[in-house]
Amino acid sequence: MRIRGAVLEQVGKPAKYADSRPLSVCDLELDDPAGDEILVRIECAGICHSDLSVLNGDRVRPVPMLLGHEASGIVEAVGPTVTELVPGDRVVMTFLPRCGSCRGCASNGLLPCSQGTATNNAGTLLSGQIRLHRGGQDVLHHLGVSGFATHAVVDKRSVVKVGDDVPPEVAALLGCAVLTGGGAVLNLAKPAPGDTLMVVGLGGVGMAALLTARALGAEVIGIDANPEKLDQALGLGATAAYTPAEAQARSVTAPTVVEAAGSARAFETAVAQTEPGGTTITVGLPAPTALAQISPLTLVAQARTIIGSYLGSAVPSRDVPVFADLWRQGRLPVEKLVSARIGLEDINTAMDDLAEGRALRQIIHFDGAAAQ
Repeated sequence: MRIRGAVLEQVGKPAKYADSRPLSVCDLELDDPAGDEILVRIECAGICHSDLSVLNGDRVRPVPMLLGHEASGIVEAVGPTVTELVPGDRVVMTFLPRCGSCRGCASNGLLPCSQGTATNNAGTLLSGQIRLHRGGQDVLHHLGVSGFATHAVVDKRSVVKVGDDVPPEVAALLGCAVLTGGGAVLNLAKPAPGDTLMVVGLGGVGMAALLTARALGAEVIGIDANPEKLDQALGLGATAAYTPAEAQARSVTAPTVVEAAGSARAFETAVAQTEPGGTTITVGLPAPTALAQISPLTLVAQARTIIGSYLGSAVPSRDVPVFADLWRQGRLPVEKLVSARIGLEDINTAMDDLAEGRALRQIIHFDGAAAQ
């Protein structure tokens, strides 16, 4: 079938992206689903910093690649071996499929799936196949999803079914921002009501961590260099919010600190503001060349713990329903993360807004009219 999507043609084009246009919105051919694959009509897709990191070269991926990994949609067709899903199901797309049999899959979320990681790096689906083409050339999949398009063929293990009552915008955000930021809180921090948790980096992932901590009854301190983000964090329920300099000057600390900015400096801030005996959880993805400085003596003398958490140490099939139920209860107002609603043609300008810190989550809305 013919679809329309946003393809990254070249890595490292200069900002301003509205002018350099690294993403081409174009028509593509999409194969029918085979085996364990499903065809999904995309309803909404969120624009995440991980998409920007591929575009600017911080996360090395092959091109041409149809970007987008945070999305939701409706199943339109299933492969011959799929029995768990049927046409009409609403699904959350998740960016790390799990094969179910490797050491990572046996770790209860602590380690990523080795097969899923390998196929994500290669730009294929979990089967190793490519279902996207343009003019006779293969177009690679982004993290098994490629959600910046009207339709996607994905492995059944790249989605989680949710109820029809979960709106498309909320469903999309559950698949990345909430699984990553909220998952780190739910699966690793595990705050009890009344506990204090700090979040360093108040983008979409950090704000999702904040909302999840509040849903679990914790008090939250927000840290970000952008004063506007501090005001937004207070509006979302943070007890207090500071710039890194203010937090250091006032000796503001917390027993558990989640770093969600994806920068070496933010990681250093998170470690510095963690109380003795406390835990620093880092979920951000800085450039591979980024280095941070910490004191090993501090780790030993103050009995500190540092934990790396990929995708919030989540098992999507287990955790997405938990977050959906928290949303239903009114405790996790994920829709408050949406800062703009845009069309697919606005994708390059949206990348500028994200790069310049003007956005939490911009949501692309699709109506399916482009499919033929």
